[in-house]
This record gives sequence, structure tokens and C-alpha cells, in this order.
Amino acid sequence: MGPTDELPHSPRRVLVAGTSGAGKTTMARCVADVLGLSYVEMDSLFHGPQWTRRAEFEADVRELVKGPSWATEWQYTAVRPLLLEHADTLVWLDHPKHTVLRRVAVRTLVRRVRRQELWNGNTEPPLHTVFTDREHLLRWAWKSHGHTRDRITAVLAGEHASRLAVVRLRGQRAVDQWCAGPLRRAAERGEESVR
Repeated sequence: MGPTDELPHSPRRVLVAGTSGAGKTTMARCVADVLGLSYVEMDSLFHGPQWTRRAEFEADVRELVKGPSWATEWQYTAVRPLLLEHADTLVWLDHPKHTVLRRVAVRTLVRRVRRQELWNGNTEPPLHTVFTDREHLLRWAWKSHGHTRDRITAVLAGEHASRLAVVRLRGQRAVDQWCAGPLRRAAERGEESVR
């Protein structure tokens, strides 16, 4: 489906896919707000102090998917299958590489300059680490951009394809169009069915 296609149902369990910088967190929050779903940020479940993986990460995700309604980001290899198994809708933010790289660069710079705390006391590393850390977010966004497309292609060909509504949004204009149109109308349909 695209930015003008009506959703076949009012989504209750929504995943947002895309590379770093695509706007997954922003979109997941928007979907949660519009549809009245709970929102949990995957990064807050994953990252412990000093950028370590939290031991409770997978258990926390198992608890999340037990809930009747939620929106979150589709990330982290260890939990992607579990999230997908419980989702009814997947929103794919398929932006051009230059768009996501610009967003990641600006976001990283702003967070670093402001020394913004992210999750569990973590802050962005010094800017020079883009050259010294092979896993730096900017480098990760560059090399992982095509992997998201491969993952979604596999989903569309896999066992979940028949029951999962997949919305592909290419560029910010498509995102805005979908949020103002099909997403809002799905929320209105959901409210009517409750009455």
C-alpha cells in the first residue's frame, strides 16, 4: 500500500521499519497518538548504561507484544521475528539514502552539542568517532540502508504477508499524506466501532 491507500482495518499493533534516520520513532509516536495506542521506544528497552545491551531486553519485548495495542520500531535482529509475529500493520519508511544520512548527521550533531541524554544516561559519543568507530551511527546508516529493503521484501514473500498490512512511504511528502489521510480515517473508523 502507498500513502493514499486506505488501511483494511484500524491498526492495533503497529511496527515502523526504516534505516537509522528514517523517522521510525517519530512515526511510531504519531501512530500511537492518532490511534490511541501505547508507545514503547525499542532503543529505551535495548540500551543500558554505557551503551550496553540490557539483560531484560527480550523479556521486555515479550511483555510488550502481549498487550492488545501498541506501536513501536521494528529493529534489533533478536526481536524482529517476535514483533512481526504479533503485529497487524507494518509502516515502511523507505526514504532515499541522502535523506536519512542528512537526518542522522543533524540529529547526531544536535544531540552531541547539547549533550542530550538518550537512554539510561547515554549520550552521543564525540564527533570524531565517526572516523574511528566502525559502528558509529552515521556509518551504520550508510552501510545498512539497503538491508531494510531486503528485510521487507522477505516479509512480503513470507508467512506473515497475507495477514499484515504493509504501508510503504517514500519521502516526507508521502509520510505527511498518509498521516493526514488513511491513518486519520482508520482512527475515525476505530472510534466508530467502539461506540
